[in-house]
Amino acid sequence: MKVSQILDFIDNGLIALPEFQRGYVWSREQVRGFMDSLYRGHPVGGLLVWATQSDQADARGEEALPPGVVKLLLDGQQRITTLYGVIRGRPPRFFDGNAKAFLDLYFHLEDEVFEFYGPVKMGQDPRWISVTDLMQKGVGEFFKYVHERPQLVERLPVYMERMNALASIKDRDFHVDEITDPSMTVDVVVEDFNRVNSGGTKLSKGDLALAKICAGWPQAREEMQARLEKWRRQGYHFRLDLLLRTINAVVTGEAFFSALRDVSTADFREGLQRAERHIDTILNLVSSRLGLDHDRVLKGRYSLPLLARYLEVTGGKLDDHVERDRLLYWYVHAMLWGRYAGSSETALNQDLAAVEDPDGAMDRLIGLLRQQRGELRLRAADFLGFSRGARFYPLLYMLTRVYGSKDWGSGIELRRGLLGGLSGLQLHHIFPKAKLYEAGYGRHEVNALANFSFLTQETNLAIRDRDPAEYLPEVAERFPGALESHWIPMDPELWRIERYPEFLEARRELLARAGNAFLDDLLHGVEPAVSLPDEEAPAAAGAAHVASGVSAPPAEEATAPAGTEEAIPGSIDSDEELELLESLNRWVAEVGFAEGELEYELVDEESGAPLAVLDLAWPEGLQPGLSEPVAVLLDEPPETEERANHAGFRFFSDPEAFRGYVTKRLLGVEAGGSGFAPRTDMAPTGRDTQIPTGR
Repeated sequence: MKVSQILDFIDNGLIALPEFQRGYVWSREQVRGFMDSLYRGHPVGGLLVWATQSDQADARGEEALPPGVVKLLLDGQQRITTLYGVIRGRPPRFFDGNAKAFLDLYFHLEDEVFEFYGPVKMGQDPRWISVTDLMQKGVGEFFKYVHERPQLVERLPVYMERMNALASIKDRDFHVDEITDPSMTVDVVVEDFNRVNSGGTKLSKGDLALAKICAGWPQAREEMQARLEKWRRQGYHFRLDLLLRTINAVVTGEAFFSALRDVSTADFREGLQRAERHIDTILNLVSSRLGLDHDRVLKGRYSLPLLARYLEVTGGKLDDHVERDRLLYWYVHAMLWGRYAGSSETALNQDLAAVEDPDGAMDRLIGLLRQQRGELRLRAADFLGFSRGARFYPLLYMLTRVYGSKDWGSGIELRRGLLGGLSGLQLHHIFPKAKLYEAGYGRHEVNALANFSFLTQETNLAIRDRDPAEYLPEVAERFPGALESHWIPMDPELWRIERYPEFLEARRELLARAGNAFLDDLLHGVEPAVSLPDEEAPAAAGAAHVASGVSAPPAEEATAPAGTEEAIPGSIDSDEELELLESLNRWVAEVGFAEGELEYELVDEESGAPLAVLDLAWPEGLQPGLSEPVAVLLDEPPETEERANHAGFRFFSDPEAFRGYVTKRLLGVEAGGSGFAPRTDMAPTGRDTQIPTGR
């Protein structure tokens, strides 16, 4: 079938896109490469369509399909959408994506290259012609264009030959395979679609599962996005794949998406509603009982499918506060030790099997954690991490909330009810960064977890860069117990800059003691004390541990594993750096690519051990499944860069170099072309790097 005929069929509604297809995802670089292959006569593959009655077809777009047979495009969407956009100068009726990927494509008559319009490069060179104009106006019109320009006339025969070759793309034949068997069901067609696409354009497991679901329920993706938007407004950002996996766990009790193959549309729709209720319940639990009331402290989110399945098998309710707290005890430890880092599906399936019978489910879940970790006890060394990306950062926030730590400027307890969420608390460096840097301390020491506390914004601004040896005694006098409520070592000698390493060591011990006391309380259903647990709390909790009848770990397992003896490299060190990364992330979304993950934890795939924290990362690429893993690493040490590179990430240490990569490599825009990014013509000051690893 000729290209021109295919485009006419799209205009007439005789070729459409099935609802289960994902949207247009090609970049400008891919568009240029495709058009270049067509121009040079290279093979570009055929199409696969499903011929079915239009009244039985769930197709993308708001316009009704004409009566009769319609051809639903199963393989070839990206190519045909590109051709339609370049030739027609607008997106097709079924379009869902970034139209800038194929608009304003130009061809150079002399160099025979395709580029997207840029006034600086093309404005003074008449040999650049609009591909869309040529396709729509015809070669005759451009014959006059060339003939009227003396500088082009000498090469008129060559240019005419090239324009004819370009225009003849409309007459290019595409081989079309049709599925025409009237007995074919949509499920079978989706299987064919999955087989075809799994060998070409990479689709995630979630994409393939959604294709099957959307075949029976075209609005599924839209309904799921509505739930994600609801939680986003509440301050929690979840990905579509995570919600889909949670629905899968709720409906099937399985981790692998393949389990959705046998789920009916009705069951999936009900499963979405139940998963939504369960996630609401979970968020309320972790917010009210643990104080994790916003996205930055909600780590371990891949525990959501397990928690939701547990609520499903218990009828959506927990018997009492003891069951509630033991479930949260499991969640906190799963978060701290990366239960679902690395090979998450295997571990999740193991845990899902453990909760199928509610009787004894919590003992089995906790037992599986002990098999992975050993004794579930915190040590001072576990708080050696630094930055807000460290696994133990949420625990510090959690302890501040549940124990009602007191603000140092007002003496009020820093509980949720008094603060109204994230806006009420700010991260405070007990020893100011400026003074520590002046004293010669490195960034890892300056941003150590043990140097963090949380205070109201007003108090944080009032303290600013004051020496702790000056302001901590004032706090101790004005509000007795306020410093202790933040686990501050009360030896004034440790508040001096030169004793900073000893201060960190002493505070880590206090934090580990407080963390163990709180976790023991959760394990045994003890409501949190308003004041700081005293030094006997761990022993008392240990006694309750035995009295409750919960078996303690065997003696040979009583020693915790090695843990985090050295700080995991990588951090976001300031609000300014965070704001810059967030603005980059917003810009990426605005130009049509997937948002990245802030403070992405790079882990060992086999052990789940953390290797590094990447400031902003796209582990599946800016075009998931199509482009390479990418990260932005601002002012990071060589260890972070080396570990990112070893994991296959292309990383950028300068924001403008990253913008240049996106605009030139993915969008195909030259400097000054379409205003996507400033200063893309500058030489990058940071690294766009992949270090040879010898592999």
